[in-house]
Amino acid sequence: MDQIIAIVTSKGGIILAALAVFLILERLFPVARWVGGVWRVMKNLGLAGVNALLSPLIVLPLTQFAAGHALHWRPDGWSGGWLILADLLLLDCWIYWWHRLNHQLPLLWRFHEVHHLDETLDASSALRFHFGEVVLSSLVRAGVIVVLDIPFTSVVWFELLVALNAIFHHSNLKLPSWLEYPLSRLIVTPSIHWVHHHAVRRDTDSNYAALLSVWDRLFGSSSATARTPAMLIGVECLRDKPGAALVARPFAPRRRQ
Repeated sequence: MDQIIAIVTSKGGIILAALAVFLILERLFPVARWVGGVWRVMKNLGLAGVNALLSPLIVLPLTQFAAGHALHWRPDGWSGGWLILADLLLLDCWIYWWHRLNHQLPLLWRFHEVHHLDETLDASSALRFHFGEVVLSSLVRAGVIVVLDIPFTSVVWFELLVALNAIFHHSNLKLPSWLEYPLSRLIVTPSIHWVHHHAVRRDTDSNYAALLSVWDRLFGSSSATARTPAMLIGVECLRDKPGAALVARPFAPRRRQ
């Protein structure tokens, strides 16, 4: 438990610092106008706060348990930075397919839709997820960890890198094209991920990568749509909901839009 508390504290501090920096920078150098004001940001942070409480109670203990009960098929000599890099690639490929399934399976979309209902993108959008999605993701990932024999340390590093890049690629920070284009060939940038949040279904169902942008090019899910400042953000034909309605929405009877 002491290890979990230390990880939560250190990782949480880094993520909060990055969030604060991008929230400031994107308001000084925005690429698009905001909708919803401070209350929208507070709503996003409220959902993020629930998930932050779940991390030491469910997510990290489950991850630690899975790593401790992995199949242990790797030779004892496999260690070091190269192995961690390989683990990051495996986990990034997994999260690409998991994200894709969240758009294709109606049950998973019920929870993931909460993230997409945000009608403005900024750094706070990166942390806006329904707790049900977080729990389901951690359960499925536990199986991946067991089968692929991924160490706990590799998972923690991956979580941190994905969280930091998510804050970056959801942000409303205006980047010069000479910087964003080469970055987009390596990692997911705002120009890529904003299209994923475009309120047009064919674009929403594209650009699934979380960290490395290569997966969409490799698996044929890249969108040809270019991001524009006036791009409509959200879910096609739907509006965002108050915080309590977002929490209840996955459990309400409805048809997938």
